[in-house]
Amino acid sequence: MEILYQDARVAVCIKPTGLDSEKDVPQALKAQLGGEFFTVHRLDRNVSGVMVYARSSPSAAELSRSIQNGAFLKEYLALVHGKPEETGDLQDLLWKDSAKNKVFVVKSQRKGVKSARLTYRVLEYREKDTLVLIRLYTGRSHQIRVQFASRGFPLVGDHKYGARDDVSAPMLFSSRITFPLGGQIRSFTALPEWAEGVTI
Repeated sequence: MEILYQDARVAVCIKPTGLDSEKDVPQALKAQLGGEFFTVHRLDRNVSGVMVYARSSPSAAELSRSIQNGAFLKEYLALVHGKPEETGDLQDLLWKDSAKNKVFVVKSQRKGVKSARLTYRVLEYREKDTLVLIRLYTGRSHQIRVQFASRGFPLVGDHKYGARDDVSAPMLFSSRITFPLGGQIRSFTALPEWAEGVTI
């Protein structure tokens, strides 16, 4: 696994597609670096990208607080079908059907419904698809995938939410995380192969 940074408090890595971020990745980090690792945020199994793991309970608590108070910034790259507007601020109510492991946009508040918000800007219009940079304000299950799909722009490779293509996994990548730790702001960035050369 590619390690972008490590010290006594945290390890920052690029999670590969196919690994569970709460079980498989901490085990892989333990085998590679030694010690214990604590999960503070998640990525879907079929999504890859930059993640940070705490190496102690106090560090995990500090990172968790930064997520809760909005100081932990998460940015993603996605390749979506179609041509969305150049910028957008998407706000929805989401409800998860746990039996189907699928999320839906709903119109009214009820039990289990959670608010979701993201903003995005287009980096590149391609022939049939569009490369977008997304800032996530809420970390809801499948949030990016369902918010774009509900507007007619499913992620390339995201067959659960309406994509009709032969790509095996959603083209979604955790491209940058920024967070305070020990009185300093840390930021880590990486790009997937399908977005090489872009500036974010």
